[in-house]
Amino acid sequence: MIDLPNCPKCHSEYTYEDGSLFVCPECAHEWTLEIETDKREDIKIIRDANGNVLTDGDSVTVIKDLKVKGTSSVLKIGTKAKNIRLVDGDHDIDCKIDGFGEMKLKSEFVKKV
Repeated sequence: MIDLPNCPKCHSEYTYEDGSLFVCPECAHEWTLEIETDKREDIKIIRDANGNVLTDGDSVTVIKDLKVKGTSSVLKIGTKAKNIRLVDGDHDIDCKIDGFGEMKLKSEFVKKV
């Protein structure tokens, strides 16, 4: 029998594997083994909408129209941001976009170029 890891959230031993995910039936927490090992090393991995790992200096493209907070302008699909910086917080990416200036973006709304 395969030795499955305990739930990292509630520490239940009754976890099961569902494809590439581990699931806890007691608290409904889902996780992958990759995320668990990354947390142990205190390394935060930021991924784009397609699951590609992002690093400082990458170029990304916006995958949906995004309203710019505090203005009436919109970032259109396909807007490119070059030389991104990864940061902690609710917005993962700091970048400069031509015509808009400094922006903070969430990694779930961009894809790596």
